[in-house]
Amino acid sequence: MLKLTPEEAAFRDEVRAFFAADYPAHVIAKNAAGQQLDKQDHIDAQRALHARGWLGVGWPRDHGGTGWTPAQRYIFDQELELANAAAIIPMAVIYIGPIIAAFGSDRQKAEWLPAILESRAFWAQGYSEPEAGSDLASLRFSAVRDGDDYILNGTKIWTSGAQWADWIFCLARTSREERKQQGISLICAPLDLPGIRIHPIRLIDGSYELNRVEFDDVRVPVANRIGEEGQAWHYANVLLKTERLSYAHIGAKKRDLARLLAEAAHMPASGGGTMDRDPAFRLAAARVEAKLAAIEASVLRSLRTEISMATAAALKIACTECAQAISELAIDLAGRARLPMLGRDEPDWTAAAPAVPGFGPLAVQSYLFERAQTIYGGSTEIQKTIIWRALAAMAR
Repeated sequence: MLKLTPEEAAFRDEVRAFFAADYPAHVIAKNAAGQQLDKQDHIDAQRALHARGWLGVGWPRDHGGTGWTPAQRYIFDQELELANAAAIIPMAVIYIGPIIAAFGSDRQKAEWLPAILESRAFWAQGYSEPEAGSDLASLRFSAVRDGDDYILNGTKIWTSGAQWADWIFCLARTSREERKQQGISLICAPLDLPGIRIHPIRLIDGSYELNRVEFDDVRVPVANRIGEEGQAWHYANVLLKTERLSYAHIGAKKRDLARLLAEAAHMPASGGGTMDRDPAFRLAAARVEAKLAAIEASVLRSLRTEISMATAAALKIACTECAQAISELAIDLAGRARLPMLGRDEPDWTAAAPAVPGFGPLAVQSYLFERAQTIYGGSTEIQKTIIWRALAAMAR
């Protein structure tokens, strides 16, 4: 646990008071009930944070960022999750916003950053392709220079939130070099341009969050390229390290585990008593608690120093596997209350299945959704390769 200074404790109390009194209550209610938030819910949530000056997490203060210390950022993230507030949609605020602030042109900073903070523009991330997922260096999406424009062709897939987004930032191959990591550029495009088609991908839990985005001779200005041509691999690695650290979600894991233990205290065990006294369940819960404590200690250490890609990869593996372990514990606890997946757009879980404990259908939804955590953002296998390469380099 983070030992807070008096100033940090005061900040924590300020954040708690904000979520209790000044944050949209309807967003918290829907999130706590496991209902899927719509775009307007996220706009309401982000505008409330922006009004307080708390949306631009990780941004420089002179571009509208919070200017927080790493400890303050950690406190904010944890309190947001403990309050059942909406997670900040990461693509614009957490991923591309800091990249624009660091590497973008003056025009890009002036136009794109305020629109992100004011929730006038939502962004999608165009990285993965049908044959280049975790191995991004194998991408084939092309950007061919034609005067003052690029002509984009190819397909991006697993694109979160493209159905809501106004812009997409894409890794595009602008040249063929000896090393496949070279010749890649970071190019941004409005999603309403001619030649762009968005195809929804329904998930196993019934939700619609991912998309396939096709580009057919899409023309965008060269001025929409962030940074230098062919140098996007560097920018992408800066972003990916941020992305992989964003999976920690310590507050959400603590919240979900506490809910499970509370449910267990009211559920009868087969041998008598309640499930929170059942030896098998207690052992499984203790293992998850120990794993979460170790992860939190590692994350807290990472706040004190600049971490390597290998460390970020190791944390990504640990955090995502812990999230899956919590969802598996919930499935085991639900027992007979497990049902075929109810649609996440159901207005009320209990109305759909009044005789079933409310957490049962939610446990199924969480279990199915969390299967993807060890795939997206770079699969576990790719993270292990990053760690192996770092260890091999140290051994030389």
